[in-house]
Parts: sequence; C-alpha cells; structure tokens
Amino acid sequence: MKKQDYSNHARLVGGFHGFTFLGLVALLIGSIVNVVKSSHENLYSASLLVLTSILLILLAFYARSFALKAQDRAIRAEENMRHFILTQKILPKELTIRQIIGLRFASDEEYLALIQRAIKENLSEKEIKKAIKNWKGDYYRV
Repeated sequence: MKKQDYSNHARLVGGFHGFTFLGLVALLIGSIVNVVKSSHENLYSASLLVLTSILLILLAFYARSFALKAQDRAIRAEENMRHFILTQKILPKELTIRQIIGLRFASDEEYLALIQRAIKENLSEKEIKKAIKNWKGDYYRV
C-alpha cells in the first residue's frame, strides 16, 4: 500500500463518489424531463419518478453522512485513548471534533505539542494536517 501523507490521504471510492452520484443526477434530470414531456394521463407516474429520484439522492446523502458521523465518533474515542496512554489524561475539552480528526494523522512524537498548538492557535483540521511532519497513515477508513 502506498505511504500516506497530506497530498494523498483523501479517499474517493469511484463506485460511490463517481458512478452513484452521476447516476442519481442523471436519474433526477431524466425524471424531470419525463414530467415535463408527459401527458396528463402519465403525469402521476412521472411525478412519482421525480419523487423517487429525490428520495434516492437524500438516501445516498444521509447514508454517507451517518457513516461519517459514526466514523468521527470512533476517531474521537481512539484519539482520547491515545492521549490517555501518552498522558494519563483525557483529551482537552477545548479541541473540536474536526481538530481531533486532523490530529489522528500525527505521530506520537509530535502529537502532544500539536494538540497544544491547535488549542492555542485555534488551528483548523486542514492546518493541523499540514503541520504534521511525521504522518501516521489511516488505511482502514471508508
């Protein structure tokens, strides 16, 4: 597996982020065109196709956002445990979930200093990731 760093840590799944998204957009556009061109007798079924495509888009959006929220909770728990192992204290309350997510890529050697810097300078997730010198890859996320 390729060594992970800031430039290549984002993960895109072609089947989901590409094909599914484009398919749902095509379905929505096609169903709207179908409603516009439908006769009075077919208007109800054509409208149901538009509703179905909108519901599928919402379903895909919420399925992804719920999975990311669960992943964020797992990351927070993992980083809290990591911080406890290193310091015998829980993570500082001043850290936001986005900051914690950025910190997960920091090596143990720079982790504690980066936490203090993130709190002091109110660093964003992106700024934290860019500040990491020794990247610790996360190869199991979805």
